[in-house]
Amino acid sequence: MKKIILASASPRRKALLEQIGLKFTVDAAAQEDTGLAGQEPHRLAREISLKKAESVAGQYPDAIIIAADTIGVIDGQILGKPESESEAQAMLASLSGKSHTVITGFTVLDTLTGEAVSRSVETIVHIRRITKSEIKAYVQTGEPLDKAGSYAIQGLGAVLVEKIEGDYFNVMGLPLAALAKVLKEFGVNVL
Repeated sequence: MKKIILASASPRRKALLEQIGLKFTVDAAAQEDTGLAGQEPHRLAREISLKKAESVAGQYPDAIIIAADTIGVIDGQILGKPESESEAQAMLASLSGKSHTVITGFTVLDTLTGEAVSRSVETIVHIRRITKSEIKAYVQTGEPLDKAGSYAIQGLGAVLVEKIEGDYFNVMGLPLAALAKVLKEFGVNVL
């Protein structure tokens, strides 16, 4: 079997691939690409994931590269990772009592053939009403500061989520069912 490379520094993506029993190596050298802004969110997430995969592909002559990018969208605005505590607080205030979309674009790339497949998955997340003091307390934990949308559904941020429609793992950063389907096209069987 070909070597599998996860082109991501995300501990959540690493844990998710371990959860499904995939044997892989992490190459965190994948570049964050923010120069594609202004595009439709699904396309943006797929293109960033492809760029991340391509950024490490040259180091592996015969491997399968997996890369992903997750973004939140509310009222047509893309929610990236907050750059400060005040930005995290503002983002959480904008999500309070509303629904938003989480989109993960992912790419599977075969470095031997150059074949790449990029897909995106969407999940709707409903956030309960959050008070200003709850927002402040949550931001002070530090958890929101490296998360798109300023919350972690798999962490303390779970108490903010009323319900979701779609793939839970997508909100964590890697839609496992969709990924397994694409991996199968590349000869990698999860089951």
